[in-house]
Amino acid sequence: MHRHALTLFLGCTFLPMAAHAITLTDDLQLMLKPAVVSDYRSRGLSMTLGDPAAQLDATLIHSSGAYVGVWTSNVDFGMDLKARLEQDFYAGFFKQLTDDVSLDLGYLKYTYAKEAQFNQSEVYAIVKAYGFKVGSYYSNDLQNFVGKDQDTLYTYLGYSYALPTDTGLEVRYGRFDFKDDVFVDGSGNTRGDYHEWEARLTHSALGVDWALSYVDTDLSRQECTSYYGYGDICTATVVVSASKTF
Repeated sequence: MHRHALTLFLGCTFLPMAAHAITLTDDLQLMLKPAVVSDYRSRGLSMTLGDPAAQLDATLIHSSGAYVGVWTSNVDFGMDLKARLEQDFYAGFFKQLTDDVSLDLGYLKYTYAKEAQFNQSEVYAIVKAYGFKVGSYYSNDLQNFVGKDQDTLYTYLGYSYALPTDTGLEVRYGRFDFKDDVFVDGSGNTRGDYHEWEARLTHSALGVDWALSYVDTDLSRQECTSYYGYGDICTATVVVSASKTF
């Protein structure tokens, strides 16, 4: 999802048969979710240098809980990098264990046209219970200046709460950990992880799902620049988005 630490935070909950989807057969449905966002943020970082993005998620869902899909967005990593399109391919299995508990296991492959050195894969596990959500994403094939294979682990804890009038509140706190120290501050101190968080209000109106998010990280501008090349893609921001699920 960004040029050194690609990720996908799946915004959809994959049910065995989705409530809003296109029925193909008795056991197979197609879910389409186009979206526009004022800033494409992934794990707290901007993938578009603070500019808007148009995105599309397409998922085939089987009644067994198995699913496959593709997600795409425009990107801009700045400098002389030519990547303008991200395409993520994923497959997994969703299991509703009880009315309040579910498990989601899967695999993700991130690809970038004209900048294949940023391609990366991850495996993930997400447990959702009583409004809480715990997720973990692991990769061992990230390429960066430290080494060809840089293990990474992203974990997060989230919570969602339904408010009146088709409104919801979602919060998330995550930690992204690299095998080696990749961030350098102004005093020369290094570290290999950072924390990020998001508070998000959602509301459905006029057939569209609207969202307003506050996103931030604990990376200083110097630490952000030392690894990602820009100091302002890690700073606090407000993101507005609109999406519709078919």
